[in-house]
Amino acid sequence: MRSTSAALSIPLAAALLLAACSRSADGPAVATAASAAVTAAVTPAVAAAVSAGAAHDDAGIAWRKPQAEAEADAVFAEARTQGKPVFVYWGAEWCPPCSQVKATVFVRPEFIEKSRGFLAVYLDGDLPGAQKLGERFKVRGYPTMILFRPDGSELTRLPGEVDAQKYLQVLTLGLGAARPVKDVFAQARSAPAQLSAEDWRLLAYYSWDTDEQQLLPKAQLAATLQRLAQACPPDQAEAGTRLMLKALVAQAGAEPAPKRLPPATVRERVLAVLADDLLARENLDLVSNYARDLTAALTAPRTPEREELIATWAATLDRLTADTRLSQGDRLSALISRIDLAKLELGIAAKQPAPLSTVLKEHVQREAARMDREVTSDNERNAVITGAAYALAQAGLLDDSDRLLQAELSRSHSPYYAMLSLAANAKRRNDKPGALDWYERAYRESRGPATRVQWGVTYVTALLELSPEDGARIDRAAGSVLAELQGQQHGFYERNTASLERMSTKLLAWNKGPEQAAVLGRLRAQRDALCVALPAGDPQRATCAGLLATGGAAGKKKPAA
Repeated sequence: MRSTSAALSIPLAAALLLAACSRSADGPAVATAASAAVTAAVTPAVAAAVSAGAAHDDAGIAWRKPQAEAEADAVFAEARTQGKPVFVYWGAEWCPPCSQVKATVFVRPEFIEKSRGFLAVYLDGDLPGAQKLGERFKVRGYPTMILFRPDGSELTRLPGEVDAQKYLQVLTLGLGAARPVKDVFAQARSAPAQLSAEDWRLLAYYSWDTDEQQLLPKAQLAATLQRLAQACPPDQAEAGTRLMLKALVAQAGAEPAPKRLPPATVRERVLAVLADDLLARENLDLVSNYARDLTAALTAPRTPEREELIATWAATLDRLTADTRLSQGDRLSALISRIDLAKLELGIAAKQPAPLSTVLKEHVQREAARMDREVTSDNERNAVITGAAYALAQAGLLDDSDRLLQAELSRSHSPYYAMLSLAANAKRRNDKPGALDWYERAYRESRGPATRVQWGVTYVTALLELSPEDGARIDRAAGSVLAELQGQQHGFYERNTASLERMSTKLLAWNKGPEQAAVLGRLRAQRDALCVALPAGDPQRATCAGLLATGGAAGKKKPAA
């Protein structure tokens, strides 16, 4: 469940997932909004409505589903009255990582039992007011899960990418924490020797991927995690190992990339993790999701060290793929990383289909067919099948991938997500018209106000990349995206804002002649009408006005992937 946050533990590096469950860490660190919110006035009518509206679904979890700030305030007021913590889940119907959490965590009797001890809040990103609530809670990537104290202060963020058993252990750890992770982190930086075993585990399993710079800027993450790993005492080996791996992952993804390889002792520690079944399982998400990234970061091409690390990591991934104790999603994650390693060994780019060995291709085909046959529940299929199709595509089996996706269109509750994969496959074949048709259809059939904005932006950016000369089609598509905002009270918040700013940046870069300038002129007029319709003093007005404006808001923030 990477950013990738991030949910199903599959490194879907393809554009389909980057366009879907993306996370961004822009914006300053701020105090917890919920803490201040519980002091706001909550009318008895709102509180009663929220309490009465608690939905018992997902096998008995009493989810609260607030659609406005007053309803969220009522939940925290209720929590304070009852002395119960609050569990906030932020997700979307179409999101495969979210479906993985639903299929493997929320259905477990242990989670359902624990849910009786806290107030469970379900924030669907497509509900009215959800994007504004998302900005309040500082969440972006789906899924993000946060624990709050009864007083509304944030306790910790839970790692959705770990397997279900580990997730429940971390949830128990968070519910029993004596103090918020923010306080633990501050002490770790000043007096690490004073931390307890629980403190170290809280830091090691904190969801740094969905932190959204609450604890520290993203640029400082790698170095800070490395210092924490070095300070972790020897008797906390589990936490120390995980912090070390998280530091390596953060360093591997840093920009600019490090110029020097880590010391050989670091590579030896990673080899020890891979060789130990228990340690590999404890760090399943990192072992499965970052095999290629860490191998490339730890070794130089065409060296004995790289050969050894690839061979050891490949053997570990093969064991994980065959491990029937794991979820189908976790096994698939290991399979995809196996493909990634094979491509690294061949010197092929991560997103480029590779001429893999016949043995590995047949292995991928068998695993994809097995998952298609064995996975029957709606949520689990949504989590797994597009990932299996991605594995086939990465193995160069585009026809097999298409057949799997086409068959899923009539079964899936969100077929428009699979259509992005079909578009990506067409793009790999250099079939630009076919790719654009799938992107357009995916947008046309998408559901939910926030989702339609995001899918529309994906279609527009595909047009700008694949058919930049078609100004009329770009004009219609971008105008349609802006039209999605009409009548939305909270249309310029959180993920919507990130998507719109990404579209704005791409359109400004495309504007290189009179035809393009005319298109932007029409779009700016449409934007102005949206801005004027917002209430005076509404902070959304500034966001709206910055779109398509040179040097505006879109030029000041890094657009989401």
